[in-house]
Amino acid sequence: MAADAFASPLRRERRAERPRGEQRLVREAQRGSEEALEKLFRMHWARAHRAAYLIVRDPVAAEDIAQEAFLSAIRSLDRFDRRRPFAPWFHRIVVNRAIDYSRTRSIRREVGVDVALLDQPHEDRPSKPYSDDISDALSGLAPEHRAVVVMRYLLDYTPGEIAKALGLPRGTVNSRLRRGLDRLALELGDEVAP
Repeated sequence: MAADAFASPLRRERRAERPRGEQRLVREAQRGSEEALEKLFRMHWARAHRAAYLIVRDPVAAEDIAQEAFLSAIRSLDRFDRRRPFAPWFHRIVVNRAIDYSRTRSIRREVGVDVALLDQPHEDRPSKPYSDDISDALSGLAPEHRAVVVMRYLLDYTPGEIAKALGLPRGTVNSRLRRGLDRLALELGDEVAP
């Protein structure tokens, strides 16, 4: 299947057009408005949580990562350049934290820490946002590949935007996307083309 066909399940809940008042909300939040912070949180929470979940595959960890990323963004808000969009800056924080979590978890597995407890389902948490096939295939990717696939097909960033957000050369992003899509094609049994 084509890359866009693969992405269609991920794009079902595509992000809404960025509200025109986002810059105003950032400005008000920088001035200390709790109401503006709450609106920014509501505006970006669902996508941040989904992105973190698709990278770490643990709903509890994804929730923690998204919350910690938002708190980190709040602490750094005074240094944020209001002329730039908030979402890519915030999603960079989320994705980097999710990658770090995944790497730490991999290290724990290598040294024999029992991570089976981390994989246990939580009845009080929402169900997986995507099919088991897609979630399983994504979990087979390295965190770096998973991150760019999530940013491209869930968060709908261009490869250039991903490169800028993650501080990587565009060629590296394209390479990670290609490797990630090739691996997903093997896992899902379909051909994924650019």
